[in-house]
Amino acid sequence: MPIYEYVCQECQNQFEKIILKKSEPIECPKCGSERNTMRFSVVNTSVKSGDNGCPMPMGGGGCCGPGGCGFG
Repeated sequence: MPIYEYVCQECQNQFEKIILKKSEPIECPKCGSERNTMRFSVVNTSVKSGDNGCPMPMGGGGCCGPGGCGFG
């Protein structure tokens, strides 16, 4: 079930909604308006560290981390 982000055009409230049917009207939970605009969502991900503290270990002993990719 996808979760979408919306902004109400009446009260500027920002909210999320699980959409079960595309034909379902989207109402603002604050004011009840159906005048809403879908927002672009950014997906947040995280990477767990390996045994050596390297978030993305590479073959050959290198590490690709926040500072870039290095070998050795």
